[in-house]
Amino acid sequence: MPAHERRRGRREGAAKRARAAPVAGDVGGDAAGGDMEREGSTEVTVPAPVSKGKWKNKERVLIFSSRGINFRTRHLMQDLRTMMPHAKAETKMDRKDKLSIINEVCEIKNCNKCVYFEAKKKQDLYMWVANSPQGPSVKFLVQNVHTLAELKMTGNCLKGSRPLLSFDPQFDKEPHYALLKELFTQTFSTPHYHPKSQPFVDHVFTFSIADNRIWFRNYQIIEENASLVEIGPRFVLNIIKIFQGSFGGPTLYENPHFQSPNMYRRQLRLAATAKIREKQMVKEIQKIKRSESKELPMRDVADDVFATPASEKPLVSIETEPPEQDRSKKRKQKPFKRRRMQRSR
Repeated sequence: MPAHERRRGRREGAAKRARAAPVAGDVGGDAAGGDMEREGSTEVTVPAPVSKGKWKNKERVLIFSSRGINFRTRHLMQDLRTMMPHAKAETKMDRKDKLSIINEVCEIKNCNKCVYFEAKKKQDLYMWVANSPQGPSVKFLVQNVHTLAELKMTGNCLKGSRPLLSFDPQFDKEPHYALLKELFTQTFSTPHYHPKSQPFVDHVFTFSIADNRIWFRNYQIIEENASLVEIGPRFVLNIIKIFQGSFGGPTLYENPHFQSPNMYRRQLRLAATAKIREKQMVKEIQKIKRSESKELPMRDVADDVFATPASEKPLVSIETEPPEQDRSKKRKQKPFKRRRMQRSR
């Protein structure tokens, strides 16, 4: 290496060391400032990160449906999977298969909870929430479904965050509602220290009871004033039956207020038919009334009490033929006027 390059490298290294070396006064000032901060500051303990905790409650929920569902049900299913990080998906099940096969599918997927959507007649939607394989299980009729994309709510929450579960006070008053509360708590709550969950609580799942139905809502918690903004989805659950086993078994509770959709549609058709029959009967009665001969009312005797008789007028006969001439009288023979004038001259 040439001598001038060596000297240049030494000079650059010395310049860098000179720039990096602090001034004596500055060093003393930094040291004094560090001592003052140590004396005036208090010790703060930082908790360990949540991800280092142990995942003990290994709840896994299988969410899938039968064949024949519409787009609204498919979007609702996808929304539930998005909100529940401990959920798993499965392909659609054939409608001809028995419901007991779902327990085997849950065992293969290593899931102990199941939310199964069953479609009938392409217009009725039923939802099963079951604890597999011991039970119990509940069958609901799902009504008034609104998905996240449909509602277009202003709220938003972090994907995979932990929700707060809010239940109506009526859940603690009746035994079947208490059973549903425990089943919903185990199904919809995110397990602590779940690998896919986030250590934040920024939304609330509310379960309210009104009109013998369970109303589900999802709200976001705003940090500024702790107010709630609805996110979605929303739906209404009408209880049908509660079974002791998983997707079957003895019936623990049957809703006396439940009315099947087929019966409801039948009543609507009967009501429409009754209206049409009533209109036809009214038309027939009107036709009969028009065809009947009208009877004159009976004459009242008191009508002629104050009546005054009109003066009698002579009858006038009209002669259509000329009167006959009286031929008995002879006509006088008178000369014509001209003859009379000549005679007078």
